[in-house]
Amino acid sequence: MTTPEQLAEELLALDLDADPIGASLYGLPGRDHLLPDISAAAEFAHREHAEDIRVRAMALDTTHAGLEDRLTLAIVVQHAQSTVNRLDARSPEHTVIGNLFAPVAGLLFHLGQVPVSGQQQSEDYLRRIARIPDFTAAAAQRHREGVRAGRVPVRPLLDDAIAHLDDHLAHPEQDPLLTQQLPDDLDHKRRRLIHEVVHPALAEYREVLAREIAPHARDADRPGLCWIPEGHEMYQRLIHAHTTTDHTPRELHEIGRAQLASLRAEISELGRRLWDEPDPEAVLRRMQTDRSLCWNDGEEMLAAAREAVAKATDAAPHWFGRLPQQPCEVRPVPGTPSESTPIGFYMSPALDGSRPGVYFANTLRAEQRPRFASEVIAFHEVVPGHHLQISLAQELTDLPLLRRLAGFNAYTEGWGLYTERLADEMGLYSDDLMRLGMVVQDLLRAARLVVDTGLHEFGWSRQRALETMTSSTTLSELEATSEVDRYIVYPGQALSYLVGRLEIQRIREAAQRRLGTEFDITKFHDTVLGHGALPISTLEFLVEDQPPATSR
Repeated sequence: MTTPEQLAEELLALDLDADPIGASLYGLPGRDHLLPDISAAAEFAHREHAEDIRVRAMALDTTHAGLEDRLTLAIVVQHAQSTVNRLDARSPEHTVIGNLFAPVAGLLFHLGQVPVSGQQQSEDYLRRIARIPDFTAAAAQRHREGVRAGRVPVRPLLDDAIAHLDDHLAHPEQDPLLTQQLPDDLDHKRRRLIHEVVHPALAEYREVLAREIAPHARDADRPGLCWIPEGHEMYQRLIHAHTTTDHTPRELHEIGRAQLASLRAEISELGRRLWDEPDPEAVLRRMQTDRSLCWNDGEEMLAAAREAVAKATDAAPHWFGRLPQQPCEVRPVPGTPSESTPIGFYMSPALDGSRPGVYFANTLRAEQRPRFASEVIAFHEVVPGHHLQISLAQELTDLPLLRRLAGFNAYTEGWGLYTERLADEMGLYSDDLMRLGMVVQDLLRAARLVVDTGLHEFGWSRQRALETMTSSTTLSELEATSEVDRYIVYPGQALSYLVGRLEIQRIREAAQRRLGTEFDITKFHDTVLGHGALPISTLEFLVEDQPPATSR
């Protein structure tokens, strides 16, 4: 009889075969010479296998199963369903932009992060980059198939991808494929490969975008999924994949609007204390336009992030019973980042310790980026946020590997957002300006619900989305454009932050009501983080099954 753990192993192998670069980043051997196959045939086969695993998992009898087997089965079912929903969106056909959310730009970034050591890994790396022309050809073919089906990219984002490729090819010494140290003879082969094989393939792909795809691209007035065939259905399935809830787009839109309104009182109080300014709109506009609130340069930005991480790391033992062994480094985004690259993002460590966790800060135009966002983003991305949660999951060696690696966005991003407010409970924010930065990050996540649904369900233009972001938050035009373009190419993902945070808060508050004075915040956090990432409904069951009480 098939067990939940066997199904988890089968689903993980399917994931790693589809994403061999991800396998290398985790330090899992056997696929270091491969690139993903993004052809329609490969994705269809992946979808059918995931659906088969889901059906078999649903059929298992768990009447007498233990807790961990039941958790494993719930994770397999949800993860397989999310895989099917994601593949049904056919994103390689219409996702084109110059950052890590698109197939080609994302490939170049992630290849630059793959750890390479020793002769075999070096040779595998060369074999891998020699396959890049096959990958770019497959990407071009998917775009052509999208044109025939009416699923096409958005013109301003396609232009960003072309500009990114032009910049990449114009600065060969900054190529992320040169990041790793190789033996001299293999380094010479690598440089020749890049010059003679990789860059011509990228140039050819660039021409496909400019000559074949651009004439068919959607204009900026029609950027959402609702403008392509079956787009509404795709979006609803992606909402379920990213939030693991059954919320409708309309419900999420209204939740976002309600949250935007409710945060005004906090902004008013902090504005009064900081600048004797109680008008929340005036506070937001000052934060948006006062250049004295921005960085002097990228080095200052990085130093502040490192200081915040160190402070949070020192405080964490009072709030968590277990802490990760793996370190996390703060680094600038390597190479020449696109303007569409997010202000900060996290990459988890390799399982074998060959690569630490990394918080990448986008120092491009640092003088236009706000100081007040520094601490809250660092807490979200590193400690007590993503690095703490993801690294702890990786260290749960008694669980199936799928559970140590798989992520559910509502859980993962919900945890990251939950920890932004937790950091205030922990006394981590250095002053009221940084605390105000926490509140305006809440504004951003609420605005995401409004704008993401506005784009993909209600047919908003890119300009309307930009105006909503800049009027509802403190984002500059540069940051708002990056945010909106991210929502366009990654539909539904931006919803997971606030939805997940609200659910984690609800589960915590319910436990506090049940347990009263016996509620233990350290045990609550250890319960939430002690079983890997979970669907939200499964997390609620777990906290009820294992009450986080001092008497445990």
